[in-house]
Amino acid sequence: MQVHLIGMGCGNVDLLTVEARDALRAAELVIGAARLLRTLPEDCAAQRIAEYRPDTICAIIKAHRELSCCVLYSGDTGFYSGARGLLTRLQEEAIPARVLPGISSVQYFSAKLGQPWQDWRLASAHGVSCDAVIEVMQGNPVFFLTGGSISPRELCQQLTRAGLGKLSVVVGENLSYPDERVVSGAAEEFANRSFAPLSVMLCEAAPSTRRLPSGIADDQFLRGKVPMTKQEIRAVLLGKLAIQPEETVWDIGGGTGSVSVELALAASRGHVYSIESKDEACDLIRKNRDVFGTWNLSVVPGEAPDALEELPAPDAVFVGGSSGKLEDILDRICRKNPMARICISAIAIETLGVAVSALTNRGFCVEVVQIAASRSRPAGSLHLLMANNPTFLITGVPHD
Repeated sequence: MQVHLIGMGCGNVDLLTVEARDALRAAELVIGAARLLRTLPEDCAAQRIAEYRPDTICAIIKAHRELSCCVLYSGDTGFYSGARGLLTRLQEEAIPARVLPGISSVQYFSAKLGQPWQDWRLASAHGVSCDAVIEVMQGNPVFFLTGGSISPRELCQQLTRAGLGKLSVVVGENLSYPDERVVSGAAEEFANRSFAPLSVMLCEAAPSTRRLPSGIADDQFLRGKVPMTKQEIRAVLLGKLAIQPEETVWDIGGGTGSVSVELALAASRGHVYSIESKDEACDLIRKNRDVFGTWNLSVVPGEAPDALEELPAPDAVFVGGSSGKLEDILDRICRKNPMARICISAIAIETLGVAVSALTNRGFCVEVVQIAASRSRPAGSLHLLMANNPTFLITGVPHD
């Protein structure tokens, strides 16, 4: 007995490979989703069972060992396909199986557009979570396989919210079927438009993120009249928080967004939420986000701790301003993730004492660093050092 796992590709049976069609013609039992069974070639007269769950399919195959069997899969059998799970189950049962792939939607769409897909980044938004912003930030056009609750509309909404509404996208609906349609436009145009459940989307790459070392020079940021965390402080706090590429980070008291931008550069495949209560500062954070291309930075208007309630749990948090609510903010952080790493900045001695006590009482290992930086300025033919205000960085790391 040998089971054939057949990739139906885009879905039109005219695109089946000859090998797959021959296997279906010879099959005595065909298993697959009801939608796929309805599209079988007319010369396939096998017994048909509508089923898509790997364990159940495996049980059906075992119960019909005397029959030659084909299992149908939509799309590409090697790209987020249920074929993977069934292959594992069949191997465990020592049932020989062979995969016969079809023409995938990425191949078909590429040919339809007259473009090679060798440089495309492939991402699935079909039954799995998908962050469109992070995908388009990786430097290549992105092909999205959509379906379920995530359609091109939702992906374009993500892009538009991140400031990427001008990106060019192409959507293919019902590829290979008689009602096939291909439309192109800007992401913001499609953010409120409905698309067929069987859709794919190609999006151009986002403008490149500037690759800069930590501690970006102050004069590279748009300033306005909003207070800004200085370069030397940012360089040290980034080292203390040790941000990893895929982490979720909060910046409480975003100010100009200088810290938020640097955190977003570090969390290049993660996400940074900049919480800021002042409208002028929120606008400035967005402008600096656009300057540095840190599209994975979201501005959250409001005041902590209330503004933190709907945010995803953080891996690390910088508290640059607490408006006297540090205890409540720390409680909210710990409820979201008791293992989050926290760094608090303070210029007042009283804030230092409160921060150390608050972190210690919550079981954190606490370290305090004082930074007293001076910068040179010319004075005639000489240079003088001008001192900045001393700043305390209080870092809390959960006990192992």
